Formats: sequence, C-alpha cells, structure tokens
Amino acid sequence: MGMRKRLLENREIINAGWIISGRVLNKLLAFVVGILTANYLGPSNYGLINYATAYTTFFASVCSLGINSVIIKDFVEYPKEQGTAIGTSLLMRAISSILSVIMIVGIVSIVDRGEKATMIVALLCSLGLVFQIFDTLNCWFQSRLESKYPATAAIISYAIVSALKIVLLIQKKNIYWFAAAASIEYLITAVFLIGVYIRKKGPALSVSFRKGIDLLKSSNSFIVAGLMVSIYASVDKLMLRHMMDDSAVGNYAIAISLSTTWAFVLSAIIDSLSPGIMKLYHKNRERYERKNRQLYAIVFYVSCAVSLIICIFSAPVIHVLYRHAYDGAIVPLRIVVWYTAFSYLGVARNTWMVCENKQKYLMGLYAIAAGLNVIMNAVMIPVWGGAGAAMASLLTQISTTMIIPLFIDDLRPNTRLLVDAILLKDVFH
Repeated sequence: MGMRKRLLENREIINAGWIISGRVLNKLLAFVVGILTANYLGPSNYGLINYATAYTTFFASVCSLGINSVIIKDFVEYPKEQGTAIGTSLLMRAISSILSVIMIVGIVSIVDRGEKATMIVALLCSLGLVFQIFDTLNCWFQSRLESKYPATAAIISYAIVSALKIVLLIQKKNIYWFAAAASIEYLITAVFLIGVYIRKKGPALSVSFRKGIDLLKSSNSFIVAGLMVSIYASVDKLMLRHMMDDSAVGNYAIAISLSTTWAFVLSAIIDSLSPGIMKLYHKNRERYERKNRQLYAIVFYVSCAVSLIICIFSAPVIHVLYRHAYDGAIVPLRIVVWYTAFSYLGVARNTWMVCENKQKYLMGLYAIAAGLNVIMNAVMIPVWGGAGAAMASLLTQISTTMIIPLFIDDLRPNTRLLVDAILLKDVFH
C-alpha cells in the first residue's frame, strides 16, 4: 500500500513538473512578446485589444459550460465512457462557442456603434472561443497524469505564434493583425492537441444525449458560477473603457498581466493535485482533507511571497519593461497583485466542491460577488481610475473566497480548511 502511495505521489510530482515546465516556457515567450507588443501599440491600442478580449473572457465561461470542472471526475468514475464524454463535450461547447461569437459581435455593434475598429477587433478576438473547445482533450491527459504530451504540444504551438507576432512587429502591421493572432494561437494549439490525442490512441469519440444531460447536471452550477467569475474578471476593463478611456484599460491590462505572469505555476499545481484529491475522497477522509489543506497552503504562501516581491519592485519593473508610457499601471499593480492568492484559493476550492457535491452553492456565491464587483467598480473607478478597478477586484475576491462562505452552513467546513491551511494547522503530517 505504501509503495502504491509513493508511486502515485511521484506521478503527481512528475505530472506537475511537465505542466509547470510547459507553462514556464510559454509564459516566457508570452512575456517577451507581450512587452514588445505593448510598447509598439501604445496604451490606447493595447487597451482596445484588451477591451475586446474582455468580451471573449466574459463569454469563455459560457462556452465551456462548466464541463472542465467536472469531466475529470467523470473520467475517473466512468472510464469506459471517456470517448463519449469527450465527444459530447466537444459538440456542446462548439455550439455554445459559435453562438457566443455571434452575441459578442451583436453587443459590440450596439454598445460601440459606429466604432468600426472596435467591432473588427472584437470579432477577430472572439473567434478564439471556437478553438478553445479542444482544451477538453487536455483534461483527458490530466486525468491520466500524462500532461507531458499537451505540455509539449503547447510549447510548439506557442513558439509558432510568438514567431508570427514578432514578424507582425517587424513588418509594423496594424492592430487587426494582432487581434487575429490571439485567435490563431488557439487554433494552432487545438491542432497539436488533436494530433497528440490521435497519436496516443485516445478513446474513439461519440456523442450521447444522455451523457450530455449528465454532464450538464453536474456542471450547471459551474456555468453560472463561471459566468459570475467572468463578470468580475471582465467588467473592470469594460467599465474602465466606458468611464475612462482606452489608455486606462491599457495601463490596467499591464498591471493585471504582470500580477498574473507567474500564476500558471499555481494552475499547474492545482491541475496536477486535483485528480489525486478526488481519488482520496472515497478512500481516506483524513488524507483527503490533509491534501486539501496542503494544496491551499501552497497556493496561499507561494502567492503572498511572489506578490510581495512584485509590489516592492513594481515601479522599476514597469519603467524598465514598458518605459514611462505605462506609468499609470504602477499603482493598480501594487493593489491587484494581492488578488492572486485569493483567486487561486477559489480555483483550488473547486475540487472540494465537486467531491462534496456542493456545486449548487456556487451560483449564489458568485452572483453576490459579481454584484459587489459591479457596484464597487461603479463607485471606485470614477474616483481612482485603474487603481479603483484593482481595489474592487481584490475586495471582491476576498469576499468570495473567505467571507461570503461563512454565511453558508455547508461551505463552512471548507472555510475551516482554508483557515487551517493559512495557519499551517495539520498540513505537514
């Protein structure tokens, strides 16, 4: 039994290593190319692209249908139906993505009537939603602790996209080319993921109405929750643009980018440890809870350490990387950087939610948070601009992760796990 435990833990560590390594390389490329792009476009044009991307982010949760939050558990519980789960998920997500693209174009044509550039950029950015559906295949590799394959595919595809963006910079292409590049990135990644899936002889795909209903029943809370999360992940940029200007969005986007540049490490840790936590749920309650506390402690303390460093060196970092054109990003960065710790505690909590079958609470939880975020942005942006949007995001995330769940009986056990993890209680043994 001890040998099997060690083997599983070793596989989790190796799997996390592959995920982290792949994302490190991708983030390094994205970081360098992002700096060059931001400096080339300037705060205004860079802000316009991020404004359009905010719509894509908003609808991304709708397109995913919350399936990625529950499909790994479905793989574990129904191993013979994996091909059906994947095929059904792809079809449902394809339909929702196409409808979302149409809705984005329609909304922008009304809200930003007469702004041709805004409409074109929004359309080009939104096309990426269609290609994002294939990240469902990534979930299949995660469930098998074989993340080295999609990690390698992601490295290759992003290298190609980075080379394309550099060519666009050299040739001094206009903003439309850069908007299209964002969608091309997802297209190339999708092609490589499909190729790796076929090469690894993944289960034959099929579609089942029953499986679709089962997945939606499990994920429906995550759909609404994801939509609510998207509201406070996107509404700041949307409100900044309409209450301030494109430059304010550009500066704020730089702050967000720098504060989350390293967060892929947290995503990799969570993605790698989640399958193991789910398997322990039915086997060993004590180890299951300890694993959750360990995950929360890692997320919280790593986040705080990195956030402190970024906060201290925010001004020189922005001056060196983006010159004085983006000085407006310094104060928002010092505030929003602390958002990461609470944001990823919320992401890590989703595993507990699935295991305990508490997804039904996510709808109300995030609905309240989204409402708070809109109100705080409306109050703070006119007074403090980008810094106000940053503060609204931080306070919303703290409320969602630590405060609001205290008023929900069934979620208090998780809050205790979070507090115990922060206090390092029963984490190391």
